[in-house]
Amino acid sequence: MGRGKIQIRRIENATNRQVTFSKRRTGLLKKAHELGILCDAQLGLIIFSSTGKMFEYSNPQKIYCELTRMKNENDRLLASLRQLTGEDLSVLTMNDLHQLEQQLKMSVTKVRSRKIVPLINLFLLLHQQEHILEDQNKHLCHIISEHHAAAAVMEHKFMVPDPSMMEQITYDFYPPEEQVKNLLQLSPQFNHTFRLQPTQPNLQEANLQRHPLQLWYGYHH
Repeated sequence: MGRGKIQIRRIENATNRQVTFSKRRTGLLKKAHELGILCDAQLGLIIFSSTGKMFEYSNPQKIYCELTRMKNENDRLLASLRQLTGEDLSVLTMNDLHQLEQQLKMSVTKVRSRKIVPLINLFLLLHQQEHILEDQNKHLCHIISEHHAAAAVMEHKFMVPDPSMMEQITYDFYPPEEQVKNLLQLSPQFNHTFRLQPTQPNLQEANLQRHPLQLWYGYHH
């Protein structure tokens, strides 16, 4: 009885799909190996599973060639590194030495340019901080000037009292008979003799109501 044809489509069951992948992968790698030996073909095979795992195959001759290439590249890089540090210069020709010198000059120029970059950034940062400090200093000077001006105004007010305020204080804290005398002493403009007629009720005694009383006060500087 013949074998039935298998329909090619995605296997829904994850377990069956993984088993089928392992079997088909093994068969594919075997066929690639046989193809490389029978036909002397240079081939390489890379397989990625559904989980992202990689499987690869290449014939032994290809692997040997790749290893040889990588070894030669590694030796070349090591020799170039030793020459850049001043070692193994005896094998170089005059032209090679000149190229090495030019390469070293370019390297020194790049290193110096890169070395200047942090200094420039630091200079710009300090310059910015300088402007910030100048603005803060100007602001503080303005505040101090306003404070000094306000203090000078307050000091002037306390040093030179208002005459009307002094007169009010005199009337509030001295009895009526002392107010006239104190006002004469506080006011420098009364520098001549004048006559006062008391009109306050408490200054007019019963025996003085029949006879007017004239008081003379004199004030001299």
